[in-house]
Amino acid sequence: MVGLETEIAGALVEGSVTFLLQKIDAIATREWNLKQINRMKVQDIGRELGSIEALLQADSKEDPDHQYAVWIQQVRDQANAIEDVLDRVRLAEGSVWWGLKMRYSTEELIQEINTSLQNIQRTRERYHSMRSTSTHTGYSTYFPVRAAPLFTGDVDTVGIEEPRNQLVSWALEPRQRLEVMFVVGMAGLGKTTLVNSVYERVKQHFDCHVWITASKSKNKLDVLCTLLVEGFGCSITQRADKVAQARNLRKFLHNKRYVIVVDDLWEKNVWESIKLVLPDDGNNSRIIITTRRGDIANSCRDDDSIHIHKLQPLSWENAKQLFHTKAFSKNGGCPSGLEEISKSILHKCDGLPLGIIEIGKLLSRKAQTAYEWDKLHNSLESELRSSGGLSNMMSALSASYEDLPYHLKYCFLYLSMFPENKPVKRRRLIRLWIAEGFVREERGKTLEEVGEEYLNELIDRNMLKANEMDFDGRPKRAEGNLTEKTRRLSIQKEGFDVPQDEPLPCVRTFFSFSTGMVNIGSNFELLMVLDMEGTPLVNFPSAITDLVLLRYLSLRNTNIRSIPWSLSKLRHLETLDLKQTLVTKVPKTVLKLKKLRHLLVYRYNMESVLPFDIVQGFKAPKRIGALKNLQKLSFVKASGQHRMSREHKMIQGLDNLTQLRKLGIVELAKEHGASLCNSIGKMRNLHSLNVTSLDKEEPLELDAMDPPRLLQRLYLKGPLQRFPRWVSSLHDLVRIRLKWSSLTEDNPIAALEDLPNLMELQLLDAYTGDQFDFNKGKFQKLKILDLERLERLKFIIMEDGTLPCLQKLIIRHCKELKQVPIGIDNLNHLNELFLCDMPEKFVAQLRKKVGELRHLLHRISYIRSYQGQSMEDLS
Repeated sequence: MVGLETEIAGALVEGSVTFLLQKIDAIATREWNLKQINRMKVQDIGRELGSIEALLQADSKEDPDHQYAVWIQQVRDQANAIEDVLDRVRLAEGSVWWGLKMRYSTEELIQEINTSLQNIQRTRERYHSMRSTSTHTGYSTYFPVRAAPLFTGDVDTVGIEEPRNQLVSWALEPRQRLEVMFVVGMAGLGKTTLVNSVYERVKQHFDCHVWITASKSKNKLDVLCTLLVEGFGCSITQRADKVAQARNLRKFLHNKRYVIVVDDLWEKNVWESIKLVLPDDGNNSRIIITTRRGDIANSCRDDDSIHIHKLQPLSWENAKQLFHTKAFSKNGGCPSGLEEISKSILHKCDGLPLGIIEIGKLLSRKAQTAYEWDKLHNSLESELRSSGGLSNMMSALSASYEDLPYHLKYCFLYLSMFPENKPVKRRRLIRLWIAEGFVREERGKTLEEVGEEYLNELIDRNMLKANEMDFDGRPKRAEGNLTEKTRRLSIQKEGFDVPQDEPLPCVRTFFSFSTGMVNIGSNFELLMVLDMEGTPLVNFPSAITDLVLLRYLSLRNTNIRSIPWSLSKLRHLETLDLKQTLVTKVPKTVLKLKKLRHLLVYRYNMESVLPFDIVQGFKAPKRIGALKNLQKLSFVKASGQHRMSREHKMIQGLDNLTQLRKLGIVELAKEHGASLCNSIGKMRNLHSLNVTSLDKEEPLELDAMDPPRLLQRLYLKGPLQRFPRWVSSLHDLVRIRLKWSSLTEDNPIAALEDLPNLMELQLLDAYTGDQFDFNKGKFQKLKILDLERLERLKFIIMEDGTLPCLQKLIIRHCKELKQVPIGIDNLNHLNELFLCDMPEKFVAQLRKKVGELRHLLHRISYIRSYQGQSMEDLS
């Protein structure tokens, strides 16, 4: 069996060829410094690559072998060679003499590449001919690992008691209709184990029951046959068509109460074909579907009879219990000498039951010595290979990867560039994907929007773990040596320095996660992505401005204070990330970067707990509006002394940024408010707006705004003489934060309660009144409510039926508040309550056993009280 590496390589080559075809098309249709004969040869290369792309797609549907691996490597080498030639031509655009030299050498190189591609085609034909006469066992199925719970009964059920009880209650609760439950989670989480446990407990309560395994190899007809013949014992006519089968199934189930489990669903149309023939006779029938494809579950949720249960990894305690049971089967206890290495191995499992069980069983067969366990700990990657002790587990996990389209495989594997256990910002990753060329253009969408869809699909497919801002869960990182063919380089070791005299002509991407000094020199001439976040830079590296193909440049969290005028040479630059640097001004030559999409120049001042000026922005050129491709601009200083100041002209010019999605403004004077409103009114694509006034006394004058209808996030910091009426019309608003607004008459709760999509509300010193009323039926989607420094607030009243989705409530430094909100005990989904710097008398009411209002918090799982640096757990 060929390892997963071959399948990965095939997918990446397919992606490389497709991306390269796009680049060739651009070259062949625009004015480049190529002779006509060379342009025709480039087009020939495109045609050859198009044929190879079709072959790659055809071969990807078959099982790979070693001949395929050889062919894949040849294609990859030639695709890389073609890209190198084309990008060197792009380098020549700016140099006449170098361009003449390149025209001469390019003609020879293109001819050589064309010959190589023709040879590759012939190799593939020979390979395919040999393959057709041989037999293939193909990939070993992951069925034995994932189907084990069906044959071993209720084993390895540690940690699933609570979800099992929930699903049993759901299955047996009388609701007089057919209901469906999708159990969703990544491979190895124990979906089959959980559902089998539920199925065995409830099946006797139904007139008929059946368990079927859909899997990737099953089509719609297969599943219907399984239901009819294997499940319900129905006879069907030989060669009966799908319609006849559907009628037989519907007839058999008519007026019966049934429970059907569809295990391991991969295709939406399989479920839809089953759903069409299942009768709903009001008999409380139930369907349970397990799938690792959360995107399918979400797309099928078209009414309230379809539910989704997202299975979570095991808690640390449950994971440890399961691991000890498997690794130390005699007594389930861990010897003291193995405790540390056990913790390290268990951390790598990340709460995944399959990993815990398989590694535990493997360890149980080894001597219980630190030497043997440490040896396994250091060789887990090799154990996952085809001949290793964990190969069955790898087969189960890799099926999710194999199911990805090639462009998502590229995006997923790109995560190996980042250190393990270091969360990555969503927006940063999407910008990197764009710079790498992974994100394909789609009509009517920005590249950022397409990239967001890619990321969401990977999350929905349970390939990544995610929270609101970051995600984690990346493939195992492989280490390698530097060679002339190295294309992506990620430095993750302390004290590693790139040798300046070593030729690295093919490197396109360079990351440094080391805190040591890293030098960038002429050996990176084809570099497109440079990320030096956190390196000890004081001065801007002068060599960077010679990297004219650069698309992405991040010097985030370094100590540089300025950027040179020569930055204008980077005419392909799309992202300039100078967040958390000491840069406070960008030169006007930045206006020559016409492809710039993301300009991020700001830092946070963390010297005080709640400083008004926590965000330090930058002074922008007055003609910043000339960068019409900008998608994100933050944070621009808008301070000025009079109406004809440079800053005022800059604000007026912002109305040219009609493609802007995110805008951050600081130090806005009251007199410039109307101009800013006028400019923002032209930004019809704006999704996020962050505005801070000049200081805590300077009012924000934003009443005149005609707001962008797509606005989803709004952050206003500074005094408001009245609540802006337009805010109440923002249908798509998801998050709003009002800080130091000091509203006296306009109650923000009343102004915001009808927003249909609002999920997060933060009010910091935003209102001077003494009472908030949350009325029945209001704030229908709010999940997070953060109330802070409301100095005069005494009472919060939550009527029954308000805030039906609230999950987290934060109350900070509200000294006059008498008690927790009246009606808090009616919030069915409230799971977290955080109290920060609240009076002792307030907290005492809520302590276990002694607090007179403690009974109001019986639904809340996590309750914390913070006083300065200390924390008290009230759960």
